[in-house]
Amino acid sequence: MMERQRRRLWHGIQIVIILVAALVMLVPILWIVLASFKTHVDVYQLKLFFWPTLENFRIVFDEPYRLGHKLFNSVIVATVTVILAIPIATCAAYAFSRFHLMGQTVLLVMILATQFVPAVVIVLPFFVLFRDLGLLDTRLGLILVNLSLVMPFAIWMIKGFIDGIPLDTEEAALVDGSTRMQVIRNIVLPLAAPGLITAGIFCFIIAWNEFLFALIITTKEAVTLPVGLALFKGEEGDLWNLLSAAGIIIMVPMFVLALIIQKHFVQGMTMGAVR
Repeated sequence: MMERQRRRLWHGIQIVIILVAALVMLVPILWIVLASFKTHVDVYQLKLFFWPTLENFRIVFDEPYRLGHKLFNSVIVATVTVILAIPIATCAAYAFSRFHLMGQTVLLVMILATQFVPAVVIVLPFFVLFRDLGLLDTRLGLILVNLSLVMPFAIWMIKGFIDGIPLDTEEAALVDGSTRMQVIRNIVLPLAAPGLITAGIFCFIIAWNEFLFALIITTKEAVTLPVGLALFKGEEGDLWNLLSAAGIIIMVPMFVLALIIQKHFVQGMTMGAVR
């Protein structure tokens, strides 16, 4: 009896902890959603019931904010980054996973070490380099920067997934006369697809939310959504209703993407965790 009561008590404590954690995470999102439909006056009042307006969403797409242009830049930069990063990272990860390369461990550690370099340390060299190459304030410049950010992460992540694929399957296909490219196309890629999708999701999120490099190397034509949020200021201070509306526009693609590919995402994370 005492054991059953302890289990019920512990179960109740777990539920309370989960509810508190969910509340901590969801309340800010709820506040942003509500504020995006409030007027500039109502946004400073703690009112759950108010007359909603869609005017904020119209204003952010008009001059001088031009959020539509920034949304287009973010979509192009993040999408192209993923399209380029995943194939290149897959080839590198496969080479590290299946071949014995000279200095392989050192190379992998060096790739991982780039993730620990603070972005503020390398942003100035990128600025000087892009200035000399004429890539300042261009989408191409942002794509190259994002590739340098996501490639180490993608290589390590995809390598973990490929390591989990049985080597016997590939060796049997090679013995049957398949070429290495056929093995990769017909065996490795289908089996590693959930992992590739998972890596692509994370790469897209990193590129979508990148702020510092976009702030430094863009000024007008290639400004992305995170940088565009800094524009919502007026004589009366921060325009929280417009900031909230823009924040919703930034978050919605992430939520939609997560809902569409959540099955592959969970499968990929599970596959990468099993050895």
